[in-house]
Amino acid sequence: MSILNIEKVSFAYSKKKNVLKDLDLIFEKGSTYAIMGRSGAGKTTLLSLISGLEPVREGKILYNGRNISELDRENYRSRNIGVVFQNFNLLFHLTAVENVILSMDISGVGSGSKQKKEKAYSLLEKVGLDRDKADRRVLKLSGGEQQRVAIARAVSYDPDIVIADEPTGNLDQSTEKEIMDLLTSLAVNENRCVIIVTHSPSVAQRADIIYEIAAP
Repeated sequence: MSILNIEKVSFAYSKKKNVLKDLDLIFEKGSTYAIMGRSGAGKTTLLSLISGLEPVREGKILYNGRNISELDRENYRSRNIGVVFQNFNLLFHLTAVENVILSMDISGVGSGSKQKKEKAYSLLEKVGLDRDKADRRVLKLSGGEQQRVAIARAVSYDPDIVIADEPTGNLDQSTEKEIMDLLTSLAVNENRCVIIVTHSPSVAQRADIIYEIAAP
């Protein structure tokens, strides 16, 4: 059964022009999806709709068979969807481990500061950051390391779906491969649904399924 269904979704920021028109897509757990398309085709808008940042006005988005318009959007965003941003969106004055703990605090996952801290260290180690780097302020980490922190933060509350908007856009080719290894492993090894918006053919080739979105 699919974890996410996009059914006849259209979206416009003004009455004059649709950004998305009658879009139908299916996403399943255990697979990585790449969403491609020219600038202005509505890729980032689609991620905003999937994540509940924008309300669906035409059509339906179903999460586990339930219309997300009928769900508590704050709860949905903080429990079921993990987001990885191109520009990381980390709090630079905090350490890597503090960023991950803060995400768990917001989602209400876990109990006890010691347990949360140990889980945060474990997640950061899983994405390739040892305790020395986990205890560094994010500002002191490289771009690739910051993106690793962002991935650990995105999965800290165990979401079914991880969406990533141009997650390798600011990274070199070698680091791009490492980040894609991490993202695809979330699908293969942890049975999550991973959705990646990208302009990069090399990134898209790592996905199981490629959806090409054309501007309406």
